[in-house]
Amino acid sequence: MQRTRWQTLLLVAVVTTLLGWLLLHVLAGQGVDLPPVPWLVVVVLLVISGMVFRMGWAVRQFLKGKKPTLDPIRAARTAVLAKASSYTGSLLVGWYTAQVLLVLGDLDIASRRARGVAAAVAAVGALILAAVGLLVEWFCRVPPPTTSPKERAAQEPTDPAPA
Repeated sequence: MQRTRWQTLLLVAVVTTLLGWLLLHVLAGQGVDLPPVPWLVVVVLLVISGMVFRMGWAVRQFLKGKKPTLDPIRAARTAVLAKASSYTGSLLVGWYTAQVLLVLGDLDIASRRARGVAAAVAAVGALILAAVGLLVEWFCRVPPPTTSPKERAAQEPTDPAPA
């Protein structure tokens, strides 16, 4: 599995922002009013970020030799969760930024200002999720082996043939 590049996440966020703004602009032109951004979104994003970080920290401690055991499946799942978190965070940054851009011209209206502030705070929470995902993915990085494949093959014990 290749590491996620921050440039890819930035591209995802920018494209999502543009497409989201276009969609929201069209819907606003048709008179559709989206539901407000709940503050619970920010709490959930921060809780998920904390859980992903905690799981990644356990993997990091194992790789540094400070934790005696770690299930390899758990480590692999943590790496996959980190990658999913970074992409999810990036998508949500784009979506909430699009909502901020939509109400940017109407900040003198209290309801639009409240929606813009809630969407901006949610975008920051999503950015934290994306950053934690990248960090935990880095935590799960296994250093390359120090021996060549030939040396490892020579070090492997050979099984005696059963008699």
